[in-house]
Amino acid sequence: MKLAALQMAELNPAVSQFEIPLFILSGNETNLRAFAFGRYLRTMACSVLLDLDGTLIDSYPGILSSCLAALRALGHEPDETFDIRRAIGPPLEDMMQILLQSYGDGRVGEAVAAYRQHYGESGYLGSVPYPGIGKSLEEMKRAGLRIYLATSKRAIFASRILDHLKFATYFDGIYGSVPGGELDHKPELLDHVLSQHGLSPSHCLMVGDRRYDISGAHAVGMRGLGVLWGYGTRDELEAAGADHLVASPADLARAVLAICPLLSQGGNPK
Repeated sequence: MKLAALQMAELNPAVSQFEIPLFILSGNETNLRAFAFGRYLRTMACSVLLDLDGTLIDSYPGILSSCLAALRALGHEPDETFDIRRAIGPPLEDMMQILLQSYGDGRVGEAVAAYRQHYGESGYLGSVPYPGIGKSLEEMKRAGLRIYLATSKRAIFASRILDHLKFATYFDGIYGSVPGGELDHKPELLDHVLSQHGLSPSHCLMVGDRRYDISGAHAVGMRGLGVLWGYGTRDELEAAGADHLVASPADLARAVLAICPLLSQGGNPK
């Protein structure tokens, strides 16, 4: 029974190692118990930084409505084929510049202001969590991971979304872009999170759906886990050098909890 409990804990790191009876074991069981407890401590030492759009939530409906509102505020009328999926991910200024190119319009600042006004009023409500994300967040939190949000979205909007979805309590910190633009890009944002909490990049994992998440993680010495259900593609994530890929939101916690002990040992999670 003791060995069965230990094997279950090893196969599913979300199961607390303390569920194994705390009495003296002998022989190989003692070694296995020490190994399992060591794995638990290494997992506890790991921090995971999560992207928002395309990773935790499908924000496309809200972003689309706010982009349409911004373009119309500038006098443009997008046609029925208007699609912004591949433009989601970089900082808002870059996204609006891409969208305005087809109109020969350089009024990026005005478009950004119109977008943020609409998004702050109603657009942020058009976000839904991917199936299984809530359970994955719960499993990671229960396993003792420190969880931080790191998004290119304005921090105030990200907080509203997490509050609206009842996800905010899973996070030890919520970080995003701020007025002034100093945290618009992922490397600067991730470096800010690391310094704010005294985190070692070698013990941290960045999770996201676009190349910006992976390249940003590598720029600050972190590993990057790419998710395949968001706005990026497998080819994009592999080209960016993703250290690992996960196919389903329901498998996110399992993947993170398998990688974290290896990070703490300096191992390769691939």
